[in-house]
Amino acid sequence: MDERREAIEQEIRNLECELTSTVSPIGDWKIAKYMEYQAIGEPAPYDINALHAQRQAVRDRINELQAELDALPDEGGNE
Repeated sequence: MDERREAIEQEIRNLECELTSTVSPIGDWKIAKYMEYQAIGEPAPYDINALHAQRQAVRDRINELQAELDALPDEGGNE
């Protein structure tokens, strides 16, 4: 059971990194860049709707994993 918990926690960390990494194609930096382009009245260099959909899919997966993690018995063996 601990292995499953650790695997879920690691996947959550990996997905969170996808959202925050400065090298991720769906990272927070792209949101900041979009806002910068909006502020100066320029068109964004990418499709914000597609970016949003990709980021939302990652957030949805994190939520699924968190629910799965919450459903696991605690480490003491109690549910």
